[in-house]
Order: sequence, then structure tokens, then C-alpha cells
Amino acid sequence: MMPDESSAYPHPSDFEVKRPTYHEDEDGFVTATISISPFSVEGESSTKAGARRAAIYEASKTYASYHPDYNEDNPFPEHFVDRQGTEWERLPPFERSTYGDYRFTDDLGEEDYVDIETMLMWDVRPDEIMDDETDE
Repeated sequence: MMPDESSAYPHPSDFEVKRPTYHEDEDGFVTATISISPFSVEGESSTKAGARRAAIYEASKTYASYHPDYNEDNPFPEHFVDRQGTEWERLPPFERSTYGDYRFTDDLGEEDYVDIETMLMWDVRPDEIMDDETDE
């Protein structure tokens, strides 16, 4: 593909500078819609900030579908601890199709897996980025 290939679909950074409209759903979740006519993206989360982040991630995924050479931005570090003290670690590519994007330990002490979209819906936010070489 040629590097200067273009499409009508806006670059994800164009969506970042637009103000979203918000709608609170009956289930308590918030939906953010960001529009650049005639295109729009939506994201859902437990907070407005999380819904905005989810919408921008959707814009990145859609842009990548039009531009195969574009690398989607992962909204999360590879290994981090969130504001509640939960440790998250990105899985290797060969495990992601089976388990999801990240591994974490739930409140019951069980190891669990989740995809990026669900993390955005839960409004997971990094508090401390971990080095892979960190000794526990």
C-alpha cells in the first residue's frame, strides 16, 4: 500500500478534539457520541470520561479498517495497576484470540481475562505503570 493512501474517514486524532454528546442509559452506563459529519463513533462506559475514551478507541479501530498499515493505539499500558489496586497485564498476541487482551486477578482471587472494550466500559484507568522487570 502507498503511504499517502487516504480515505474519507477522519483520523482518530480528529475525534479527540471534538466535544462528545452524552446520553445516560437506563442501566446507568453513559454513551458518548463524537461526530464528524457524516461519520460518528460511540463508546459506552460507567463514566463520561470512560465513554469518551471508548468512542475514541472505536474511531481508531474503524480508521484501521480503512488503513491496514495504521497501528491501532492501545489505550492501556502493557502492565499496570489501576486506581483500585488491581494489577493488569497484556497477554501475548497468540493468547489474545483465546482469552482476551489483558489478564487480572478478580476480587475472589481468581485469575480472569478481559478485552480492551470491556476495560473501557468498566472505566479501568492506570494508576501505576509497571516495568516488566519489577520484582514483587
